[in-house]
Amino acid sequence: MPTSASSASPTRKIAAIGAVIALVVALVAIGVAVGKAVEGGSDRAADTPGAAASVSPRQDDDQQLYDQLARQTSRRTDGDPLAVGKKDAPVVLVEYADYQCSFCGRFTRETQPELIKKFVDDGTLRIEFRNFTIYGADSERAARASWAAGQQGRFWQMHDELYAKTNKGSALAEDKLVEMARKSGVADLDKFRSDINSPAAAAALKKDQEEGYRLGVQSTPSFLVNGRPVAGAQPTGVFEQAVSQAAEQAEKSGGADKGRQAGKAEEPAK
Repeated sequence: MPTSASSASPTRKIAAIGAVIALVVALVAIGVAVGKAVEGGSDRAADTPGAAASVSPRQDDDQQLYDQLARQTSRRTDGDPLAVGKKDAPVVLVEYADYQCSFCGRFTRETQPELIKKFVDDGTLRIEFRNFTIYGADSERAARASWAAGQQGRFWQMHDELYAKTNKGSALAEDKLVEMARKSGVADLDKFRSDINSPAAAAALKKDQEEGYRLGVQSTPSFLVNGRPVAGAQPTGVFEQAVSQAAEQAEKSGGADKGRQAGKAEEPAK
């Protein structure tokens, strides 16, 4: 149940802050051993807090942390335009990405279609996208544009158009984004223009960014597969193995049932 600011005790506030710090520290510990090995497949954010998520060599000892991360990041919201796959799928892949990131484009073009074909279509996997912008105003405008396309049911079409090639700077000016939206099948371009610059678009972007910062994400693309961190545009086989292992673990721990329950439950308003 939500607690008002006036009724929340200082002790509870401190405990909440401590929990977030502990989560970030734990994520750092997972990433340190192999973080350098994956830098070639991700773009780095400048002056952002925390440490980049990375492929972890640990297994059972870290499962509790992975489960905690999955609970905190997998939204499983009904009708989420920035998600593909069943909301009660046993595995959720959360992606943090920037539209000027070349490695993010590579994942979209090469790996995501294979994951959809192999795992989303059979109900095993759900993919949830987060706009985590690290390149300033042009990236933020593109992120708001993808959100705006989603308001008309064309998020993934706009997403793929933005990543069809690496677009940077003036290629992401508003008039260019409107043209991409037209190609993506967005029907009402006047509404699209209005939505790009709306407070709702800014709030959606801020929510995604703050979630990434809380986790310590500092490079794109970064992923969580049922809470297990993966950084960079790794080979498709790395993601296939991560999804398969997560599905096996979910089966062992009754995760499929947990996923269904998570899909039915709506988060309380904050």
